[in-house]
Formats: sequence, structure tokens, C-alpha cells
Amino acid sequence: MTAQNRRTFALLAFAQLIVSIDYNIVYVALPHIGSGLGFTAHTLQWVISAYAVAFGGFLLLGGRASDLLGRRRMFVFGLLLYAVSSLLGGFAVNAGMLIAARALQGLGGAFLFPATLALVNTSFGDGPPRYRALSVWAAAGASGMVVGSLLGGVLTQAFGWPAVFFVNVLLAGVAAALAFPLITPDGPRATGRRFDLPGALTATVGAALVVFTLVQGPADGWTSPAVLAGAVVGVLVLVVFVLIEARSADPLMPLRLYRNRDLSTGMAVAALFMATFGTLLYFLTVYFQTVHGYSALRTGLAYVAPMAAGFVGSMAGGRLAARYGVRPTLITSLAVGALAVLWLGLSMSSTASYLVVAPALIILNIPQGVVFTTMFAASANDVAAAEQGVAGGMVSTGQQVGYAVGLAILVAVSNTGAQPISGLRTAVLVAAAGIVLTTLVALNFQRTPSRVATSGDARPDKVYQ
Repeated sequence: MTAQNRRTFALLAFAQLIVSIDYNIVYVALPHIGSGLGFTAHTLQWVISAYAVAFGGFLLLGGRASDLLGRRRMFVFGLLLYAVSSLLGGFAVNAGMLIAARALQGLGGAFLFPATLALVNTSFGDGPPRYRALSVWAAAGASGMVVGSLLGGVLTQAFGWPAVFFVNVLLAGVAAALAFPLITPDGPRATGRRFDLPGALTATVGAALVVFTLVQGPADGWTSPAVLAGAVVGVLVLVVFVLIEARSADPLMPLRLYRNRDLSTGMAVAALFMATFGTLLYFLTVYFQTVHGYSALRTGLAYVAPMAAGFVGSMAGGRLAARYGVRPTLITSLAVGALAVLWLGLSMSSTASYLVVAPALIILNIPQGVVFTTMFAASANDVAAAEQGVAGGMVSTGQQVGYAVGLAILVAVSNTGAQPISGLRTAVLVAAAGIVLTTLVALNFQRTPSRVATSGDARPDKVYQ
């Protein structure tokens, strides 16, 4: 790797760091945001879910835009949206304004994440080089979780919850400025290819409505008019989207990509990963701050060791995959993670000290880091370079839909407990069962990928015919 490539890759890792910081920094500040802006117990979920709905709804559009309009352009565009939305979030004076800012932030993430992932995947060939690159990229994300935990606690304690949004303005602005000298300029748009506006509109509206339904159902009731309308209209719009894609000469999401066994399995694994591992922070924050009365700073400090373990797992993921193969590494890590989450659920109680739950927290974050790295590596197998953006968008859509579904289900489970601790413990145990299911789904990954060419000249029309 040349010095220029190292600098470029460092910027891509920094972008992942920013996304991860935002993810964890908001969790730590969540109770203060709720009391400061008058959220109820049910509506507070929308501080997280508004981001998930917009992110999940626009990911396919963001992925295709990076393929057609240029990955550097979409990388910068996503970062600028992140900066603007963070500024608006910091100045929010009511719940509605903050939810709108979080939705705009999700839109920025929907353009940023697929562009970043595509730039990483197309910069390295299949096999060990890509696995190691994805390990560093994922480790940057794990580092962001640690930094986010600390920053969230320190900033909230010292300056109040708006500070957790203002810090993103600086970080995203710096990254956007660095993109121009460090990332190779995009070439001219490919001739003969169109954007598929009907597909983009139907995919975005349909996915956003389905995610909205899954998020809002437990709060309003599954038979409420808004939830039923969202479900029916969302499904119908997605059916129209599939019909459009089947007939389009240049579709937003080529349906033939679903014949890629690793990509389709990767979407399912990513969805289940976020529905289980990805939702634990929500319940742990409630556990520490509501059950045990931790301050924001103390909560942030409680996350440092587990998130550092996630960094170790992410860094190890690429090396393990290169040595033992992606599939065995992924399956083994999921099995270990299921046992660790089971241990965590059984150790949680209203009297348990931090030292009682910390070992399970630390251990579960190691396989979680390995899984995050290897599921993206496995999903990128046999995907041509020209379609890495939309493929990344497909896997990321699976992530966001899975997160929305998992959080909605597990929040409903946790609310059924006679006491907060009993509901939280049940939710974590259900998450452990979900990781067992994820392990079984991961068995469908190919043992030996066929390794389609991933150069920039790869012709997507010749793949999966």
C-alpha cells in the first residue's frame, strides 16, 4: 500500500469513526435528552429510530448514487449532511425538531456508509487483503464506540446534551475537507446508464414506511390506524418497486444480485446481527442509568472496557478470516457471542455490581467485533466493483431494518416485566436466542467463494446471469 493509499484509507476509517461516535454518544446522552426536551418513555425511542428509518429508507438510493454519481461525491455529500443535521440537533428546542435533525442525519449516513464501504471494497482485492482492510475499518468503528462513550459522558456532564451533537459538526467538516486531496476524483458519469428515478422513489418510500411501522407498532399498538396504514402502503409500494426493477433496463437494485448466495445471506445475517447485538446498548443504558442510577459520565466509563474489547475483536477478525476462512470465523464468533449474551442476561439484577456484569460485557464484544468485520467481507464476495455501492446499500438496509425490528420487539418484551430489571433481563435473553438463529443462517455462506473479478472494469451485466 502506497503512502497516498494509506492516507486515503485512514480517511475512510475516520469516516467510520465519526458514524460510530455518533451512534454511542447519543445513547449515553439519551436520558438527558428525554428530560430536556420532554420526551415520553415511548417517544424517546424516536431519537434513535428517526435515524434508523431515514438511514434504512435511503440506503439503496445512497448505494446506487455512489455507483453512478461518484463515490467521492457521495462521501462528501453524506458528511456535509451529517454536519448540518448535527448543528440543527444541537440547537433543537423541542422533541419534533430533534427528531427531524436525527432523520436528516440518517439521510447523510445513507449516502456516506455505502460510499465508504464501496471505496474500501474496491481498493482491495478479494481474500486476505480485503479482510485486513475491513478489520481496520471495523476497528475504527469500534474505537468510535469507545470515544463516543467517553465523550458522551464528559460532554453531557460538563455542557449538557446539545454538546454531543455539536462535536459532530467539527469532525464531519474536517473529514469532508480532507476528502478532496486524499480521495481520487470521480471520473465522468458512465454513459448509457440512468438513475432509475421510479425505483429510487418507490424503494425509499416503501422501506421508510415499513421501518416506521416496525418501530411505531409496539408504541401505538399494531392495530392503530397509523401503523396499519404504514404497513399496508409500505408493502404495496415495495411490491411496485420489485415490479419496476424487474422491468427496468438499468435498475436501482438489480434483482439478479439476490442470486448471489453470499450477498443474500449477508443481508439476513446483518439484519439479525443488528436485531440482537446491535440493540444491546439501548437496554444496557437503561440498565445502568435507570436500574442502578448511573450518571451519564459513569455510564460512558462503564462502556470503555467492553468497547475496547470490540476494537480487539474487529482487528482480529481480518487475521482470523485470512487464516481460517470467513465462514468458520463468522460462525464460531456468533456461537461464542450467543453464550456471552446468555451469560450477561443471567448476571443482570438490581443488586449486581458492575464487576458482576463486566466480564460478560467484555467477552461478548470480542466476537461482536469479529462478526461485524467478517459479515461485510463475506457479503462482498462475488460482487463486481461496479456494483459494490448498491451491494453495500443492500446489506446496510438489512442492518437498519433488522435494528428497527429487533429494537421494537425487544422494547415490547422489556416492557412486559413486572419490574424494569425483569423486563430488561428477558429482552437480553431473547437477544441471545436470536444470535443462535443468526448462527444457523450464517451456515448458508459458501465454503469457497467463486471470487468474481472486482476491478473497476468488471461488467455487472455479466455477473449472475
